Amino acid sequence: MAQDEASCVVFGMPKQAIAKGAICEIVGLDSIGNKIVSFAGGNLKCIINEND
Repeated sequence: MAQDEASCVVFGMPKQAIAKGAICEIVGLDSIGNKIVSFAGGNLKCIINEND
């Protein structure tokens, strides 16, 4: 998960993670907390293709 560019003060780290293909979902700052809770509760799944 990465913070979207629109809500970032500095987008460098999220931008690089997105460029590397290490991000399943890009979300706004106001949504990150709820997404983490959903992920920790098993309600979200993330599959990253490690062969790329």
